[in-house]
Amino acid sequence: MRTMDEPQFLKLMQMEFDHIRKRLRGMAMISRGIVPNVVLSRRAVDRMVSAASKYIADETGEAMVGFVVEDDTPEGLPTIYVLDTISPDETAVRRSHTFQQGDALQDEIIWWLQENWHFHRERHRGTDALSDRFDVPLRYLGDWHKQPGSMIQPSHGDHMTALSWLDDEESGMDFLLVPIVTVGYAPVVAATDLPVNYITVAMENGTDMRVDWWYVHRDVREFQPVHPKVVPDDQLPMMMKYGWHVVMPERLDSETHAMEDDGLLVRRLLYECDGEVPLEFCFFAIRQGASFFLLFVTHHDYPRTAPSVYKAPFIDGLDLMDPVATFHRLWALAAPVEDPPGWEWSADKYLVDFAAAIEVDMGLRPPTTVSIPVLIGEDDEPLEDGTNIAAVKRLSKTEAQAATSGAGATDDVSARD
Repeated sequence: MRTMDEPQFLKLMQMEFDHIRKRLRGMAMISRGIVPNVVLSRRAVDRMVSAASKYIADETGEAMVGFVVEDDTPEGLPTIYVLDTISPDETAVRRSHTFQQGDALQDEIIWWLQENWHFHRERHRGTDALSDRFDVPLRYLGDWHKQPGSMIQPSHGDHMTALSWLDDEESGMDFLLVPIVTVGYAPVVAATDLPVNYITVAMENGTDMRVDWWYVHRDVREFQPVHPKVVPDDQLPMMMKYGWHVVMPERLDSETHAMEDDGLLVRRLLYECDGEVPLEFCFFAIRQGASFFLLFVTHHDYPRTAPSVYKAPFIDGLDLMDPVATFHRLWALAAPVEDPPGWEWSADKYLVDFAAAIEVDMGLRPPTTVSIPVLIGEDDEPLEDGTNIAAVKRLSKTEAQAATSGAGATDDVSARD
């Protein structure tokens, strides 16, 4: 009978021991009313101020991401680091006494940030670029939201929502941070040394924003106040810039559909191409019967910056249903493609335009042509069929643009930009 090898067994036992130890410590903390430390980045606080200022009359809110760093000492407390907040998408509902988070965009951004942070940890572990303290997964921490008037505590509805989320096994969460934002306070003129669960921040309209911080654990099931500390951004890791494919999903779909409509088989994926984050969003495409793939590498600020294009030979054994594995094999064989003569990238162009220019330069497709009706004068010879009104002349796109660049050029030009 097959048995588990000793190193794997010991690893599983250690994992189970760590889980039980953390659970027991957590229960002890809960029984004594002890809550984690909370550290806020200045960036996260500034984003709260910005959002609250934009929706003074309505409720609003954002998701929060950061770290949970354990302290293994007997009396040590875990620390929750709030690094950034993420705005909801256009499906969010904001009214004077109602706020409902959108979720599609936030989920995409959180996944993007987690993937980039995971790669950063793998690449820089054990170096000065990654503190051992922050060699932990990036995770969702909860949502902050703005409430009307002076409602500085979570509502009954907030309580039910939080418990429902924590009881959902698929969420994988054992706690949530639920900060409550209120606005319109007189400016604070003096600080206090007393431990409080809120911070106040000056707003541009001369009043203060107040943020009360609350923590709810799955085993306690009641909101507990936590005491936040704000630190400068340079004391904490910075999050990655959002990728274009996340914030412009319509552009992503348009890019894919345009290449498919042109007869290309297209796959898309995230990949690390230059050794550093942010990761690149990539496409690979092939035309039926072709002997090579085109690989397009876009950066986070595409289409403002031009994509890079590579050519890789078709090889046997590719599983196109596994884009990452396929791209990995192709990337090892890929060579850069030089820009075709006269080609210049601009933000209104698409990857399919780049592919067409490359194929024309390689002699694999004819130049784009346009039809321009050309009027024949009285002295011109009529066409063979006797037509003496107009002739249709086939011109290259370059000639057509030259022919129609003058004043009064209103002839019908049918061409794909």
